[in-house]
Amino acid sequence: MNDARCRLGFLIDFLSKAILIGFMAGAAVIVSLQQLKSLLGITDFTPQMGLVPVLTSVFHNTKEWSWQTILMGFCFLVLLLLARHVSIKKPKLFWVSAGAPLASVILSTLIVFAFKAHHHGISVIGKLQEGLNPPSWNMLHFHGAHLALVIKTGFVIGIISLTEGIAVGRTFAALKDYRVDGNKEMIAIGLMNIVGSSTSCYVTTGAFSRSAVNHNAGAKTAVSNIVMSVTVMVTLLFLMPLFQYTPNLVLGAIIVTAVVGLIDIPAAYNIWKTDKFDFLVMLCAFLGVLFVSVQQGLAIAVGVSIFKILLQITRPRTVVLGSIPGSDIYRNVHHYKEAVGVPGFLILSIEAPINFANSMYLNERILRWIEEHEEKDSAKKLSSIQYVILDLSAVSAIDTTGVTLVKDLKKAIEKKGIEASTILVLVNPLGEVIEKLQRAEETRDFMRPENLYLTVGEAVASLSSTMKTHSPTLYDEEAQADIPRPN
Repeated sequence: MNDARCRLGFLIDFLSKAILIGFMAGAAVIVSLQQLKSLLGITDFTPQMGLVPVLTSVFHNTKEWSWQTILMGFCFLVLLLLARHVSIKKPKLFWVSAGAPLASVILSTLIVFAFKAHHHGISVIGKLQEGLNPPSWNMLHFHGAHLALVIKTGFVIGIISLTEGIAVGRTFAALKDYRVDGNKEMIAIGLMNIVGSSTSCYVTTGAFSRSAVNHNAGAKTAVSNIVMSVTVMVTLLFLMPLFQYTPNLVLGAIIVTAVVGLIDIPAAYNIWKTDKFDFLVMLCAFLGVLFVSVQQGLAIAVGVSIFKILLQITRPRTVVLGSIPGSDIYRNVHHYKEAVGVPGFLILSIEAPINFANSMYLNERILRWIEEHEEKDSAKKLSSIQYVILDLSAVSAIDTTGVTLVKDLKKAIEKKGIEASTILVLVNPLGEVIEKLQRAEETRDFMRPENLYLTVGEAVASLSSTMKTHSPTLYDEEAQADIPRPN
């Protein structure tokens, strides 16, 4: 219930689509490789999930490979993949893919029992204990010398299991196009483990392999979990002897078939085309899960994503705006080749909130724009800058350091000696921004009607009539082509 009050579900917002696609692909590869233990007949296999330990364990135990297991496992794997392919091509035959795992278990069990294959290198599940887990609440102790260590360990395990479980949930939510409430997920996982601790269960979370099997079987709602739990309970109570001869290889083949469809190559290619940085995030998640671990892979990818956000905050985009001929519309001259500058004006747009993290950068960036344009104007013998217009339409917030930026810019322009009459003008500052600028002592005198305009077009039209130097309305194309366009 603490999760409900703390609202820690916001943590899942750091799991972007790129992270989930990379995590899904990496987990699918690792889970598939883990099934080589069953598909090859290896008994001495590593419990680690990394790619290197798994492949090392596979090739260091070649003597344990069983050709009977490989042949039978390959046949059932092909059968399951074929059933899946049929269901994808013909959705009306969804029952083929849904019933294939159960049919494979029954068929493989009958084959092993009939031909005594467990005596010829086929590993089977063997005898399983019947009955439900015994209660364990009488074994819980909340005192002792190791209580502090248990609390610390439990906290770490809780964070890891919640992160992995929610990541799995978000993965399948993206596939099925539904939403996941992080707070409710955390409450559900927490309550599940509290109840589990009283019934001899170990710490559990949303398992990737079992969720993949459930998804591959065509389950669409949480009712499938109720059906599954009832089925497991009936199996534990009455049907356990029937699984004595079930080969492990068929379970491995079912899991491989379920997770292989979760590797979404088209989505990865689309991310590459759209955003290279997001592709890097996806790659970090994929390689982290593949070579390190699921938890650390997610942590690395989230860290890179946060770095991207910080980079966008500390290095916001500032662009030069130019006029679209025949209109009062002003657009980025880098994106719109027909946009041309206005003589005597430097029009800049800031495309991020202004705060302490980026005020210094914005100050230096704007002054550099002014210097570069002054140099170009002098070389072309064009009128010098008389008005610096800052379009604040995209500035949603500003702090006290950002407020000081306006005053510092005005002073810096005067010190550079650009023009005695050079004026700083603001366009369309939003509600919160204009309120703070009006309340602050540093900018209170600056917030006069002649320094504020609703649109860039209105500002240019109004200020053009007061300019001392009269020049053509727009730069010619040759001059415009030489305007520097840094990011």
